[in-house]
Amino acid sequence: MIQRVQTIFLFLVAVAMLLVTYFPIWSQVNTGQTETMTLTAWYMTHLDVANDTVIEETGTFYIGALAILAALIALYSLSQFKTRTKQMFLNMINSLVMVINLGLIVYLTYSFNIDFNPTASGAFMIGFYCIIVAMVFNIVANRFIRKDEMLVKSVDRIR
Repeated sequence: MIQRVQTIFLFLVAVAMLLVTYFPIWSQVNTGQTETMTLTAWYMTHLDVANDTVIEETGTFYIGALAILAALIALYSLSQFKTRTKQMFLNMINSLVMVINLGLIVYLTYSFNIDFNPTASGAFMIGFYCIIVAMVFNIVANRFIRKDEMLVKSVDRIR
């Protein structure tokens, strides 16, 4: 049924992962505060603050693509409410996609930070935390799906 609690959580997973593509993920300022680096789902931008010019821009489209893929998997899982085992499997795959996305972000921020300002670590922004929130919502949705599956099995045993 579409009115179950897990559908709300799966929808929130999709929304959170789409927010990752909109908000910045990481930001770092150099020691002289003359340059900044910002990671979004689509670009890593090295910016000169004084002139407001872009020094270097590297495409990180794969972060955005993985975020959109996770949102699509969550929406597809939402539509598979009649087969709960398939829904749990899709959520497991979605968790894997989100962990890969998170790992890529941590690797990219670490590697760009070494060249830019190794003395400070930078700040993770709202886009990063949206992935973590989506992972929590995915776990909660899976828990409710498992609870429904166990309830259906127990009712079948009584018959």
